[in-house]
Amino acid sequence: MIEIDSSFVTEPRATYARLREQGPVHRATAPDGTSIWLVTRYADVRAALADPRLSLDKKNSAGGYRGFSLPPALDANLLNMDAPEHTRLRRIIGKAFAPRRIEPLRPRVQQLADALLDDLTEREADLMPAYCGPLPIAVICELLGVGEADRPDFRSWTDHLLAPETPDQARNALGALHGYLLDLIAAKRANPGADFLSTLVSLRDEEDRLSEDELTAAAFLVLFAGYENTVNVLGNGLAALLTNPAALARARQGITSSTVDELLRFDPPPQLAIRRFPLVDVEIGGVTIPAGETVLLSLVSAHHDPDRYADPEHLDLDRADNPHLAFGHGPHYCLGAALARMETEIGLNTLLSRFPDLALAVPEQELHWRNSFRNRGLRTLPVTLR
Repeated sequence: MIEIDSSFVTEPRATYARLREQGPVHRATAPDGTSIWLVTRYADVRAALADPRLSLDKKNSAGGYRGFSLPPALDANLLNMDAPEHTRLRRIIGKAFAPRRIEPLRPRVQQLADALLDDLTEREADLMPAYCGPLPIAVICELLGVGEADRPDFRSWTDHLLAPETPDQARNALGALHGYLLDLIAAKRANPGADFLSTLVSLRDEEDRLSEDELTAAAFLVLFAGYENTVNVLGNGLAALLTNPAALARARQGITSSTVDELLRFDPPPQLAIRRFPLVDVEIGGVTIPAGETVLLSLVSAHHDPDRYADPEHLDLDRADNPHLAFGHGPHYCLGAALARMETEIGLNTLLSRFPDLALAVPEQELHWRNSFRNRGLRTLPVTLR
């Protein structure tokens, strides 16, 4: 039995390398005491991501899963659904993420990045609160149509959900955010605009194809998933570049979509795909996993599997063959992938061009990572701006 300990946070790639060598699937104990099955090799992880026998619906858990508790109105989201409900909801929500709706955001994302960097006037800065955090929340607020005056509260609630100091802080933030989303939906219904949420409201009201809870949960998921993951794509990507001189020199020539893909492969913020529960006994990597057990698929381990990637520990920004799994695979592939790529591409290009001698202000060993084996992200990213 593997015990998930601090090594999964401090040295995840080395820890998973040892596990891959020992076997493709491991029985493990999570920090909260939950028994799980951990899948570590690329071929098995990719196949499992698209396997309809592995359910995302928590009602199919045999009882050992605890997870993050949400009120019913926010729980009715794509990360907790299987077909056919998932298929129906994804088809409706996907219309709001169509390229014709996302690409026009590019100039505004550029303006937001420029404005944040205009405020960095000192020689040193912590990029997590100064840039990597504010840029994604500003983009999400633009997407949802959140007014300028409400954005500080919006970011505070989100931060308290992601990294609460106490359980009450998280609970209070969730209640405040839920109430705000209900009021915002009502406002968009009364005075629709060109934003994502107004589009969702029209899709809900047009033919009653979205329930009110599904509409609220969709808005919450866009906020929660879009904010947390993009913050950490920027932070992890910058940390990777600033600790790899050759890759940094290459990145200064221009960040492209394929560059972003390699950064996502190398150090993905979601270390694990969302939990799954077998509907029947399933065999993965020669191991039979009973129905209802909790299965976790390691994306970071899959991304560093030498059976799939040549020299996987090398950060190669020109890597051609790179079918990474950071956005998932199969029917649950991330709807916001194009937006996340755009934000990361613009965010990194703007920063590196504005500060051509950007460097870490502390040794790599002094970077502090959040205490989570599920989602990897920096607490701080101190840099010198030169």
